[in-house]
Amino acid sequence: MGRAFEFRKARKMKRWAAMSKAFTRIGKDIVMAVKEGGPDPDANSRLRAVIQNAKSVNMPKDNIDRAIKRASDKNQGDYKEVVFEGYAPHGIAILVETATDNNTRTVANVRSYFNKCDGSLGVSGSVVFMFDHTCNFRISAEGVDPDEIELEFIDFGAEEVFADDDGILIYAPFESFGAIQAELESRDIEILSSGFERIPQVTKKLSPEEAEDVEKLLEKLEEDDDVQNVYHTMEESSED
Repeated sequence: MGRAFEFRKARKMKRWAAMSKAFTRIGKDIVMAVKEGGPDPDANSRLRAVIQNAKSVNMPKDNIDRAIKRASDKNQGDYKEVVFEGYAPHGIAILVETATDNNTRTVANVRSYFNKCDGSLGVSGSVVFMFDHTCNFRISAEGVDPDEIELEFIDFGAEEVFADDDGILIYAPFESFGAIQAELESRDIEILSSGFERIPQVTKKLSPEEAEDVEKLLEKLEEDDDVQNVYHTMEESSED
């Protein structure tokens, strides 16, 4: 198994543990998707992907429909995707993805978390190169051979395919998202969920005490409503 498998195993559902946080995140994703491509899922591939993700975390259909309706309102504010880079204690690189309607607020909050936890907020480009930007798709494993999927989707950018308890995962570079989504849909293969992740190229093992210092910063960042994802180069336990 490759890095994507180990990364997924270590992080399994960790960032989606709080259902309310998941719903908040998806609500913002819906707004950005509708603003970009309109409210019709059939004509908006990004919105289709977000709706699939909403269903995967059991977001009620009424909630999804309301979010799409609100996003279509001209008075609805837009969210801007902003990435922050920096370092936690002990040399751990941190990458923070946010979706914000008030960049001044988000910058101030993120900077305060780094400062309070003995970290340092860096400039754009300071750590992003340490992570591979990937896309992923989860499909049902029923009647599907992961090895065949891997061979058939290499031409569309797939780099790693593996099965877990919840289905089959396809990992590819960020740029391959559209091609793989279109091919899965053309074959009538149900996409259970999809998304993007940043996989650290190299991780660093810390002592339990050092890891606790880093976790303090991670927790503050993940609790912020503007934060969508937090990635880091600290080696994580893969025990579930």
